[in-house]
Amino acid sequence: MTPLACQHTGFSRLKLFWALSRTPHGLLDMATPALGALLWLGRFPSFELIVIGLITTFAGYTAVYALNDVIDYRVDKEKIQLCQAFDPGCDLDAVMVRHPMAQGYLSFYEGLLWTAAWSAVAMIGAYRLNPVCIVIFLTGCILEIIYCLLLKVTHLRTLVSGGVKTAGAIAGVFAVDPHPSPLFLMVLFFWLFCWEIGGQNVPNDCTDLDKDRRLSARTVPVRLGLESANVIIIGTLIVTVILSAVVLYLSPIPFEFPFAVASVATGLCLFVLPASLLYKTNQPVYAMALFNMASYYPLAILIIVVIKIML
Repeated sequence: MTPLACQHTGFSRLKLFWALSRTPHGLLDMATPALGALLWLGRFPSFELIVIGLITTFAGYTAVYALNDVIDYRVDKEKIQLCQAFDPGCDLDAVMVRHPMAQGYLSFYEGLLWTAAWSAVAMIGAYRLNPVCIVIFLTGCILEIIYCLLLKVTHLRTLVSGGVKTAGAIAGVFAVDPHPSPLFLMVLFFWLFCWEIGGQNVPNDCTDLDKDRRLSARTVPVRLGLESANVIIIGTLIVTVILSAVVLYLSPIPFEFPFAVASVATGLCLFVLPASLLYKTNQPVYAMALFNMASYYPLAILIIVVIKIML
């Protein structure tokens, strides 16, 4: 145990592990598999499936977020040396402690065990839901590893992040139906893929632009510049809003006009508006605001879907 780790015991130490997995953000992301499942199934699944699904989803996101810090352990330590300390500001991913392993609050071995344990829980739950979900989970983990390893190689790593974030929703569909529509899966994939690129990955890289330059990282803002990054952001988010209407149309749930309007309005408010402000100003504060607000998008759409199903 490191000297810094010795300062934390009991509940405060447990919080370090939750920080490693960025649990506040992970809890928001749990809405994504539920959203995919409900949109395709068109109704609530059995109580048993809901319970297993929630446990599996929580375990999966807890493991994958921790995996990011495990793979990036050396890079995160290098960031601390170059930038002296992390400045979380209003970052949703840093509401607890950002990168606790790299800062010495947790050892690498502890982080690795935490990741492996939750991965095991996720795979057991995935098997109970549908063995295909195990393949999807492992694919997501492999993509996450590739994403981390490409930090100093190519800015195209952002495309890999899109694949990671869509894995949960695709698994959610297979959890409730072993033979879903390929067309629905394709639209669902590109819908969430565009949301991840424009609302999460690139905006987050915009806020870390100065640090990434010092680190010689290859991100979209570093490689293409802020202006081009902002064009990518607003372009993919406009596509996200359009695809949200297509996903609702392909769902067996009969969404009336007010629900379609609510879906589009949600996207406009949560990410198109802050993206337009970022495009006009190039101010990092708007990039962080966009990242934080867009993080609530799957949950907001899930609430709309749940309300419709209950009516």
